[in-house]
This record gives sequence, structure tokens and C-alpha cells, in this order.
Amino acid sequence: MSNRRYASVGDDAMKAATNKNVPLSRTDAQLVIRRVDLQRPRQWLMAGINDFRVAMSVSLAYGLFWVGLSLAVTAVAFSLGLWHWLLPMIAGFMFLGPLVAVGSYGVSRRLGEGGQPTLGDAFGAWMSHTGQLAMMGVMMMIFFMAWIRVATLLFALFFGYYIPSPETLYVALFTTAEGLGMLVVGVGVGAVLAFGAFSISVIAIPTLLDRDLTFMEGIEASIKSVACNFRPMLLWAAILTGCTVIGMVTFYLGLAVILPVLGHATWHAYEDLVGIERNDSVAE
Repeated sequence: MSNRRYASVGDDAMKAATNKNVPLSRTDAQLVIRRVDLQRPRQWLMAGINDFRVAMSVSLAYGLFWVGLSLAVTAVAFSLGLWHWLLPMIAGFMFLGPLVAVGSYGVSRRLGEGGQPTLGDAFGAWMSHTGQLAMMGVMMMIFFMAWIRVATLLFALFFGYYIPSPETLYVALFTTAEGLGMLVVGVGVGAVLAFGAFSISVIAIPTLLDRDLTFMEGIEASIKSVACNFRPMLLWAAILTGCTVIGMVTFYLGLAVILPVLGHATWHAYEDLVGIERNDSVAE
């Protein structure tokens, strides 16, 4: 890990951190990881809904873009006879979701600055720290590819190498011992991988968008945020997962609203959890 110092403080010290927009110096400031209670995830979600309402046209357009892209990928998979990859790819969206939400972070940041968000804020959010965000993208792709590999091995283990028709496969998943076994094992392994990806990225990506840090420092901040607030962050991970599943089972259409709302909410989680201390008064 880096030599940047981190501290964790309770709710009573949250106001002591200086304004988040002050540039971060490596010599006279440190990231402060704040502790929060179990009520905060609900408040983050409500703040995300409020941001969506205030910037509805931009947020909805951003969400619809990803819905359209998801539908296009699905159509191509069916046309190429690769429909059997859809289930693991849909489940793997959990690993790429934090990157997809970057545009929503940009919208919420502009709202926090008192500005009027535009599509440029959403689709251009990557531009400020492209290199470090791209490195985070590589990290998330590693998790995604690991999940695809695991899903492939599980399918071969439970069903062999024969690929049945879509109707046969999806019925077998829920009505046969092999299918139920694969689902149970797959959900268990996927949950472990997903929580690992969540832990390194949930705060790292908005932090990198907002700060002049390396991707490893962002990962460190994210892991410390989860470690210091394990129960609230576990609840937040469950909320993110549940909402995303709802978006998926609506044939992606629900993601037009759910994706930007969760992105806005995660930005508020970042603002709540990460602050800057401009002196050495907070202990390491």
C-alpha cells in the first residue's frame, strides 16, 4: 500500500474535515475515513433519488444509454449463438457496475458544486483522471474475467460440455439437482468475488474521480472504508445487489432509473465516508 496516511473518525468529528474540494497535498493532508451508522445507507439512497429528480433528463439519458447498450449486447449474443454466455455476463455486471456509474458521479459532483449538470458532465466524467480510472477498470475486468472463468467451469462440472437449448437450460437450472447445485455454488462463489470487487472499488472510483490519487491509494481508501464500517457497507452492498437484480429481471429497462440512482447514491456515500484533514491532529 502507499505511504499516505489514513485515519478513521466518528460522527462527532465529521464536521472537522475541511471542504472536499481543497486540493490534496501529500505533505500536509491526509484522507480521513469516517465511521457511519446503519441508517446512512438509506440516507445515501434517498440522496441518490433526490439527485435523479433534480437532474432527471441527464440522469435518465445516461441510464437509457446503458440500457440500449445492454439490449444490443444481448441481441448480438443471440444472433451469434452465444446466448449461453448471457447469464454469467449479466451476473458479472456486478463487477463492472461501479465503472458504469462514473457518469452519475459526475452529475452528482456538478450538483454539489451548485451547477446545472449536462450530458457532458455524465459522459465526460472520465476525462479528469483517465489513467487512474482506467487502471481501476483493469482491476474490475480481472474480477469479471475470473467470474466468467468460474461460471464456465461450474457449467462444465454440472452439465458437461453439451449446451442445450435456452428453454431446456433455464428450466433445468430451477428443476434439476444439477441446476440447483450449480446455482447454489455459483451464487456462493460469485458473492465472494463480488464483495471483493465491491470492497476495492465502492469508494475508490468516486475518490479517484474527485482526487489526485493513484488507483492503489483509491483502493486503500475503499478497503479502509469497508473495514471501518463493515455492517453499514455490507448493507449497502446488499442494497446495490438487490436493486441491480430488479433492473436485470425487468429486461434491463429498470436500469434506466436504477443505475443512475445508485450511482448518485454512491457518490453521496463517498462524500460521507471520505474527508480531508489538513493537519496532523488526527492519529494514524
